[in-house]
Amino acid sequence: MDDDDLDLGLRPESRLERRQNRRKQRARRGFGCFAVLISLLVVGSLVGGAVVGFGKGKDALEKVFAAPDYEGEGTGVVTVEITKGQSNSSIADTLEKKEVVKSAKAFERVARNDSRSLQIQAATYTLRKHMSAKAALELMLNTDESIKVLRFSVSAGKTKTEVIGILQAPKLKLPAGAAAAAMGKPATLGLPAYAHGNAEGFLFPGTYDVPKGATATSMIKQMTAEYAKNAAALNFVKTAQAKDLDPYRALIVASIVQGETNRKQDYAKVARVIYNRLQAGMKLQMDSTVHYAVGRTGGVFTTDEQRDIDSPYNTYKHADLPPGPIGSPTKDTMRAAINPAKGPWMYFTLVNLDTGETAFATTSTEHQANVAKLQAWCKANKGRC
Repeated sequence: MDDDDLDLGLRPESRLERRQNRRKQRARRGFGCFAVLISLLVVGSLVGGAVVGFGKGKDALEKVFAAPDYEGEGTGVVTVEITKGQSNSSIADTLEKKEVVKSAKAFERVARNDSRSLQIQAATYTLRKHMSAKAALELMLNTDESIKVLRFSVSAGKTKTEVIGILQAPKLKLPAGAAAAAMGKPATLGLPAYAHGNAEGFLFPGTYDVPKGATATSMIKQMTAEYAKNAAALNFVKTAQAKDLDPYRALIVASIVQGETNRKQDYAKVARVIYNRLQAGMKLQMDSTVHYAVGRTGGVFTTDEQRDIDSPYNTYKHADLPPGPIGSPTKDTMRAAINPAKGPWMYFTLVNLDTGETAFATTSTEHQANVAKLQAWCKANKGRC
């Protein structure tokens, strides 16, 4: 049978068709080589461009991935408080929350690249909203412009003399002698009438913010105003008077309690010992009053020589309370002075200087036993007493 008689849907290629198919295959192979060549040229171009223009490429990438940041010097006014020991990352978070900078990361980056950022002070700053991170850092470093408020602290029990030293610290920029001169003008200090013109005891402990340019008098008045606020909260004067206590004498008691113990749970008991001894006509014999008389701060004990000093504040020599407070009491010791604990105690002594543990006694014999405990502690902790 002839092949032409078969009709299976298959037909042998003609010679012409075979030639056409071979040309198509060669064209496809040629285009493939050309495409590979073009790809190599493009990649080479990119690599070459990256090598040649690396700096520009890096800048472009940094712009793409940079932390959000404002531009310019910002507007308005915002107060930002930076505390002691705050890290740059924490400062950055504070600035973002206050809307000074757009992102904490932007400020961190600027601070990381500027070693002056380590000089940022603990203070209250006056900045602007929507500042660039760089502008914010520059303004914080320019303290003459950004620190509109200064801060000082007075701890519990500080004396008037010590407060004068605190106010004359260089950062407060008071003229030499200004604090002492201000203390010498009690009528201008906002003292209550029962202070008898003596600021001692009325310089309330705390941390105070004062504007730049404040005077010694205005700083002292902040402390006396804080005293008045806390005395009012305690109803100090009326409570004292209701118990037949002169408010000034009650404040003297509070200042002695402050000087004798640092344990809050003992304040009211120490106050009771003072009142019990006064009522019995006994000398107080408080080391804290002798420390005040000799101008000593800190410490627990006194020497025979110190206890022999001729001073109205020496309660080993003179009966009754000293003529004035011996430091700045806190609200808690003021409360104890007008609300002493109930009890028959006539004596107290520390028995452990580490914990502040204090033992109370009614009789001299009991007291001597407690003193022996203190002596045993001192023997076991040589150099501590």
